[in-house]
Amino acid sequence: MGSQPPGLTWALIEEARARIAPFIRTTPVVTSTTLDEQAGARLFFKCENFQKGGAFKARGASNAVFSLPGSEARRGVATHSSGNHAAALARAAQLRGIPAYIVMPHNTPLAKRAAAERAGAIITLCEPTLAARERAAAEVLAATGAILVHPYDDLSVMAGQATVAVELLEEIEGLELLLAPVSGGGLLSGIAVAAHALRPQLRVLGVEPEGADDAARSLRAGRIVPCEHPDTIADGLRATIGVRPFAEIRRYVEDIVTVPDAAIVSAMRRIWEVMKIIVEPSGAAAYAAITTGRAEVRGRRVGVVLTGGNLDLDSLPWIKPARE
Repeated sequence: MGSQPPGLTWALIEEARARIAPFIRTTPVVTSTTLDEQAGARLFFKCENFQKGGAFKARGASNAVFSLPGSEARRGVATHSSGNHAAALARAAQLRGIPAYIVMPHNTPLAKRAAAERAGAIITLCEPTLAARERAAAEVLAATGAILVHPYDDLSVMAGQATVAVELLEEIEGLELLLAPVSGGGLLSGIAVAAHALRPQLRVLGVEPEGADDAARSLRAGRIVPCEHPDTIADGLRATIGVRPFAEIRRYVEDIVTVPDAAIVSAMRRIWEVMKIIVEPSGAAAYAAITTGRAEVRGRRVGVVLTGGNLDLDSLPWIKPARE
Protein backbone atom coordinates (compact mmCIF):
# COMPACT_ATOMS: atom_id res chain seq x y z
CA MET A 1 0.00 0.00 0.00
CA GLY A 2 1.26 3.50 -0.84
CA SER A 3 1.70 6.08 1.86
CA GLN A 4 -0.91 8.81 2.26
CA PRO A 5 0.13 12.29 1.11
CA PRO A 6 0.69 14.82 3.89
CA GLY A 7 -2.46 16.58 5.01
CA LEU A 8 -3.49 20.20 5.36
CA THR A 9 -2.90 21.61 8.84
CA TRP A 10 -4.03 24.67 10.75
CA ALA A 11 -0.40 25.79 10.91
CA LEU A 12 -0.19 25.86 7.10
CA ILE A 13 -3.40 27.89 6.96
CA GLU A 14 -2.09 30.44 9.46
CA GLU A 15 1.14 30.77 7.49
CA ALA A 16 -0.83 31.23 4.28
CA ARG A 17 -2.96 33.97 5.76
CA ALA A 18 0.07 35.98 6.82
CA ARG A 19 1.86 35.38 3.51
CA ILE A 20 -0.95 36.44 1.19
CA ALA A 21 -2.25 39.42 3.19
CA PRO A 22 -0.45 42.00 0.99
CA PHE A 23 -1.77 40.47 -2.23
CA ILE A 24 -5.48 39.82 -1.63
CA ARG A 25 -8.42 41.65 -0.10
CA THR A 26 -10.60 40.67 2.81
CA THR A 27 -13.89 40.20 1.02
CA PRO A 28 -17.22 41.42 2.43
CA VAL A 29 -19.99 39.31 3.89
CA VAL A 30 -23.32 40.45 2.43
CA THR A 31 -26.84 39.71 3.66
CA SER A 32 -30.30 40.08 2.13
CA THR A 33 -33.58 40.25 4.04
CA THR A 34 -35.40 39.17 0.89
CA LEU A 35 -33.30 36.04 0.40
CA ASP A 36 -33.48 35.28 4.12
CA GLU A 37 -37.28 35.35 4.00
CA GLN A 38 -37.38 33.15 0.92
CA ALA A 39 -35.07 30.59 2.54
CA GLY A 40 -36.49 30.81 6.05
CA ALA A 41 -32.93 31.18 7.32
CA ARG A 42 -30.22 33.73 8.00
CA LEU A 43 -27.85 33.67 5.04
CA PHE A 44 -24.37 35.18 5.09
CA PHE A 45 -22.82 35.42 1.63
CA LYS A 46 -19.01 35.47 1.54
CA CYS A 47 -18.42 37.48 -1.62
CA GLU A 48 -15.28 36.16 -3.28
CA ASN A 49 -16.57 37.70 -6.51
CA PHE A 50 -15.06 40.89 -5.03
CA GLN A 51 -11.67 39.24 -4.58
CA LYS A 52 -8.63 40.36 -6.57
CA GLY A 53 -9.13 38.95 -10.04
CA GLY A 54 -12.80 38.32 -9.32
CA ALA A 55 -12.49 34.92 -7.62
CA PHE A 56 -11.20 33.12 -4.52
CA LYS A 57 -8.41 31.59 -6.60
CA ALA A 58 -6.21 34.62 -5.87
CA ARG A 59 -5.70 33.24 -2.37
CA GLY A 60 -4.26 29.85 -3.24
CA ALA A 61 -2.27 31.07 -6.23
CA SER A 62 -0.67 33.86 -4.22
CA ASN A 63 0.26 31.49 -1.41
CA ALA A 64 1.81 29.00 -3.82
CA VAL A 65 3.82 31.58 -5.76
CA PHE A 66 5.13 33.54 -2.78
CA SER A 67 6.06 30.40 -0.83
CA LEU A 68 8.47 29.27 -3.57
CA PRO A 69 12.19 29.65 -2.86
CA GLY A 70 13.89 32.17 -5.14
CA SER A 71 15.82 29.51 -7.05
CA GLU A 72 12.59 27.75 -8.00
CA ALA A 73 10.53 30.89 -8.59
CA ARG A 74 12.99 32.13 -11.22
CA ARG A 75 12.05 29.17 -13.41
CA GLY A 76 8.48 30.43 -13.58
CA VAL A 77 5.24 28.66 -12.75
CA ALA A 78 2.83 26.63 -14.84
CA THR A 79 -0.63 25.14 -14.49
CA HIS A 80 -3.71 23.90 -16.33
CA SER A 81 -6.96 25.68 -15.59
CA SER A 82 -10.42 26.39 -16.94
CA GLY A 83 -10.01 30.04 -16.09
CA ASN A 84 -9.98 31.55 -12.62
CA HIS A 85 -6.87 29.74 -11.34
CA ALA A 86 -5.12 30.63 -14.60
CA ALA A 87 -5.74 34.33 -14.13
CA ALA A 88 -4.91 34.17 -10.44
CA LEU A 89 -1.61 32.38 -11.03
CA ALA A 90 -0.68 34.78 -13.82
CA ARG A 91 -1.40 37.72 -11.53
CA ALA A 92 0.64 36.28 -8.66
CA ALA A 93 3.53 35.52 -11.01
CA GLN A 94 3.38 39.05 -12.39
CA LEU A 95 3.53 40.46 -8.86
CA ARG A 96 6.63 38.35 -8.17
CA GLY A 97 8.19 39.17 -11.54
CA ILE A 98 8.32 35.64 -12.93
CA PRO A 99 6.74 34.02 -16.02
CA ALA A 100 3.49 32.06 -15.94
CA TYR A 101 2.72 29.31 -18.45
CA ILE A 102 -0.96 28.39 -18.60
CA VAL A 103 -2.73 25.49 -20.31
CA MET A 104 -6.41 26.27 -20.90
CA PRO A 105 -9.23 24.29 -22.55
CA HIS A 106 -10.20 25.88 -25.84
CA ASN A 107 -13.79 26.34 -24.57
CA THR A 108 -12.70 28.51 -21.63
CA PRO A 109 -14.89 31.64 -21.44
CA LEU A 110 -13.21 34.48 -23.31
CA ALA A 111 -13.38 36.79 -20.29
CA LYS A 112 -11.31 34.34 -18.24
CA ARG A 113 -8.76 33.83 -21.00
CA ALA A 114 -8.47 37.59 -21.44
CA ALA A 115 -7.85 38.04 -17.71
CA ALA A 116 -4.91 35.63 -17.83
CA GLU A 117 -3.52 37.33 -20.93
CA ARG A 118 -3.74 40.76 -19.30
CA ALA A 119 -1.59 39.46 -16.47
CA GLY A 120 1.07 38.34 -18.94
CA ALA A 121 0.33 34.62 -19.08
CA ILE A 122 1.82 32.54 -21.89
CA ILE A 123 -1.18 30.44 -22.94
CA THR A 124 -1.41 27.01 -24.57
CA LEU A 125 -4.87 25.82 -25.61
CA CYS A 126 -5.96 22.18 -25.42
CA GLU A 127 -8.99 19.94 -25.73
CA PRO A 128 -11.50 20.27 -22.84
CA THR A 129 -10.68 17.01 -21.08
CA LEU A 130 -8.63 16.37 -17.95
CA ALA A 131 -6.32 14.01 -19.85
CA ALA A 132 -5.63 16.64 -22.52
CA ARG A 133 -5.00 19.32 -19.89
CA GLU A 134 -2.55 17.16 -17.99
CA ARG A 135 -0.76 16.04 -21.17
CA ALA A 136 -0.35 19.61 -22.43
CA ALA A 137 0.81 20.79 -19.00
CA ALA A 138 3.46 18.03 -18.90
CA GLU A 139 4.75 19.19 -22.28
CA VAL A 140 4.94 22.79 -21.09
CA LEU A 141 6.79 21.78 -17.93
CA ALA A 142 9.30 19.76 -19.94
CA ALA A 143 9.89 22.63 -22.35
CA THR A 144 10.20 25.44 -19.80
CA GLY A 145 11.41 23.90 -16.55
CA ALA A 146 8.67 25.82 -14.74
CA ILE A 147 7.26 24.77 -11.37
CA LEU A 148 3.80 23.21 -11.48
CA VAL A 149 1.20 24.93 -9.31
CA HIS A 150 -1.71 22.55 -9.49
CA PRO A 151 -5.10 24.30 -9.44
CA TYR A 152 -6.32 22.31 -6.43
CA ASP A 153 -4.23 19.21 -5.58
CA ASP A 154 -1.56 21.25 -3.80
CA LEU A 155 -1.25 21.96 -0.07
CA SER A 156 -0.14 25.57 -0.63
CA VAL A 157 -3.18 26.21 -2.82
CA MET A 158 -5.52 24.48 -0.36
CA ALA A 159 -4.10 26.50 2.55
CA GLY A 160 -4.66 29.75 0.68
CA GLN A 161 -8.25 28.86 -0.17
CA ALA A 162 -8.89 27.96 3.48
CA THR A 163 -8.53 31.63 4.42
CA VAL A 164 -12.03 32.19 2.97
CA ALA A 165 -13.46 30.32 5.95
CA VAL A 166 -11.10 31.93 8.45
CA GLU A 167 -12.33 35.40 7.49
CA LEU A 168 -15.98 34.37 7.46
CA LEU A 169 -15.86 32.66 10.84
CA GLU A 170 -14.03 35.55 12.44
CA GLU A 171 -16.69 37.98 11.24
CA ILE A 172 -19.91 36.00 11.72
CA GLU A 173 -20.74 34.32 15.02
CA GLY A 174 -22.97 31.30 15.44
CA LEU A 175 -22.90 29.80 11.95
CA GLU A 176 -24.46 26.34 11.93
CA LEU A 177 -23.89 25.37 8.31
CA LEU A 178 -21.36 26.37 5.64
CA LEU A 179 -22.00 25.74 1.93
CA ALA A 180 -19.32 25.88 -0.75
CA PRO A 181 -19.07 24.53 -4.30
CA VAL A 182 -16.67 21.73 -5.11
CA SER A 183 -14.77 20.88 -8.27
CA GLY A 184 -11.16 19.84 -7.76
CA GLY A 185 -11.76 20.32 -4.05
CA GLY A 186 -9.10 22.87 -3.10
CA LEU A 187 -11.64 25.33 -1.71
CA LEU A 188 -13.97 22.87 0.00
CA SER A 189 -11.13 20.93 1.62
CA GLY A 190 -9.47 24.12 2.86
CA ILE A 191 -12.75 25.45 4.25
CA ALA A 192 -13.45 22.13 5.97
CA VAL A 193 -10.05 21.98 7.69
CA ALA A 194 -10.28 25.62 8.81
CA ALA A 195 -13.85 25.15 10.08
CA HIS A 196 -12.87 22.04 12.02
CA ALA A 197 -10.01 23.94 13.66
CA LEU A 198 -12.07 27.00 14.56
CA ARG A 199 -15.59 25.58 15.09
CA PRO A 200 -15.63 21.78 15.16
CA GLN A 201 -19.41 21.69 15.55
CA LEU A 202 -20.00 23.57 12.26
CA ARG A 203 -21.50 21.41 9.49
CA VAL A 204 -19.79 21.78 6.10
CA LEU A 205 -21.55 20.76 2.88
CA GLY A 206 -20.21 20.74 -0.66
CA VAL A 207 -22.33 21.56 -3.71
CA GLU A 208 -21.74 20.20 -7.20
CA PRO A 209 -23.54 20.30 -10.58
CA GLU A 210 -25.44 17.16 -11.48
CA GLY A 211 -23.53 16.99 -14.76
CA ALA A 212 -20.15 17.00 -13.01
CA ASP A 213 -20.86 15.01 -9.88
CA ASP A 214 -17.58 13.13 -9.41
CA ALA A 215 -16.98 14.50 -5.90
CA ALA A 216 -20.41 13.39 -4.68
CA ARG A 217 -20.01 9.94 -6.21
CA SER A 218 -16.46 9.68 -4.86
CA LEU A 219 -17.56 10.57 -1.33
CA ARG A 220 -20.22 7.85 -1.45
CA ALA A 221 -17.79 5.29 -2.88
CA GLY A 222 -14.93 6.13 -0.52
CA ARG A 223 -12.56 6.46 -3.48
CA ILE A 224 -12.10 8.90 -6.35
CA VAL A 225 -14.51 8.18 -9.21
CA PRO A 226 -13.54 10.47 -12.12
CA CYS A 227 -16.06 12.19 -14.36
CA GLU A 228 -14.71 11.68 -17.87
CA HIS A 229 -17.05 14.05 -19.70
CA PRO A 230 -18.43 16.70 -17.32
CA ASP A 231 -21.38 18.60 -18.71
CA THR A 232 -22.39 21.75 -16.87
CA ILE A 233 -22.81 25.46 -17.44
CA ALA A 234 -20.58 25.99 -14.37
CA ASP A 235 -17.23 25.90 -16.19
CA GLY A 236 -15.30 26.33 -12.95
CA LEU A 237 -16.79 23.10 -11.54
CA ARG A 238 -15.78 20.60 -14.23
CA ALA A 239 -12.51 19.29 -12.75
CA THR A 240 -12.11 15.85 -11.16
CA ILE A 241 -11.49 15.97 -7.42
CA GLY A 242 -7.85 15.81 -6.35
CA VAL A 243 -6.18 13.26 -4.07
CA ARG A 244 -5.16 15.67 -1.29
CA PRO A 245 -8.47 17.58 -1.21
CA PHE A 246 -10.44 14.34 -1.23
CA ALA A 247 -8.62 13.07 1.84
CA GLU A 248 -9.64 16.19 3.82
CA ILE A 249 -13.18 16.17 2.44
CA ARG A 250 -13.66 12.58 3.62
CA ARG A 251 -12.54 13.62 7.11
CA TYR A 252 -14.45 16.85 7.58
CA VAL A 253 -17.24 17.35 5.01
CA GLU A 254 -20.63 15.99 6.03
CA ASP A 255 -22.03 15.55 2.53
CA ILE A 256 -21.91 16.76 -1.07
CA VAL A 257 -25.22 17.57 -2.71
CA THR A 258 -25.85 18.07 -6.41
CA VAL A 259 -27.95 20.65 -8.24
CA PRO A 260 -29.16 20.86 -11.86
CA ASP A 261 -27.84 23.53 -14.20
CA ALA A 262 -31.29 25.13 -14.41
CA ALA A 263 -31.19 25.74 -10.65
CA ILE A 264 -27.69 27.21 -10.89
CA VAL A 265 -28.84 29.67 -13.56
CA SER A 266 -31.94 30.57 -11.53
CA ALA A 267 -29.86 31.11 -8.38
CA MET A 268 -27.36 33.21 -10.30
CA ARG A 269 -30.13 35.40 -11.69
CA ARG A 270 -31.76 35.83 -8.28
CA ILE A 271 -28.46 37.00 -6.79
CA TRP A 272 -28.03 39.50 -9.62
CA GLU A 273 -31.58 40.82 -9.28
CA VAL A 274 -31.91 40.91 -5.49
CA MET A 275 -28.38 41.51 -4.23
CA LYS A 276 -27.25 43.60 -7.21
CA ILE A 277 -23.94 41.77 -7.49
CA ILE A 278 -22.44 39.73 -10.34
CA VAL A 279 -21.69 36.05 -9.80
CA GLU A 280 -20.77 33.46 -12.41
CA PRO A 281 -22.58 30.10 -12.58
CA SER A 282 -19.94 28.37 -10.45
CA GLY A 283 -20.28 31.15 -7.90
CA ALA A 284 -24.04 30.61 -7.60
CA ALA A 285 -23.92 26.84 -7.13
CA ALA A 286 -23.87 26.90 -3.32
CA TYR A 287 -26.93 29.16 -3.18
CA ALA A 288 -28.68 26.83 -5.67
CA ALA A 289 -28.51 24.10 -3.03
CA ILE A 290 -30.68 26.34 -0.85
CA THR A 291 -33.20 27.33 -3.53
CA THR A 292 -33.70 23.68 -4.53
CA GLY A 293 -33.99 22.41 -0.97
CA ARG A 294 -31.02 20.08 -1.47
CA ALA A 295 -29.51 21.72 1.63
CA GLU A 296 -31.87 21.99 4.59
CA VAL A 297 -31.35 25.47 6.01
CA ARG A 298 -34.67 26.52 7.56
CA GLY A 299 -34.19 28.21 10.92
CA ARG A 300 -30.39 28.11 10.68
CA ARG A 301 -27.53 30.57 10.31
CA VAL A 302 -25.83 29.63 7.05
CA GLY A 303 -22.62 30.73 5.38
CA VAL A 304 -22.70 30.66 1.57
CA VAL A 305 -19.51 31.09 -0.46
CA LEU A 306 -19.99 33.02 -3.72
CA THR A 307 -16.75 31.90 -5.34
CA GLY A 308 -16.41 34.27 -8.29
CA GLY A 309 -17.89 36.69 -10.77
CA ASN A 310 -16.01 36.17 -14.03
CA LEU A 311 -18.07 35.44 -17.12
CA ASP A 312 -18.77 36.66 -20.64
CA LEU A 313 -21.47 39.31 -20.42
CA ASP A 314 -22.35 38.69 -24.07
CA SER A 315 -23.23 35.07 -23.26
CA LEU A 316 -25.47 35.31 -20.20
CA PRO A 317 -27.59 32.15 -19.89
CA TRP A 318 -30.91 34.04 -19.80
CA ILE A 319 -30.25 36.11 -22.94
CA LYS A 320 -31.76 34.75 -26.14
CA PRO A 321 -29.57 35.02 -29.25
CA ALA A 322 -30.55 37.86 -31.55
CA ARG A 323 -32.27 36.78 -34.75
CA GLU A 324 -30.34 37.18 -37.98
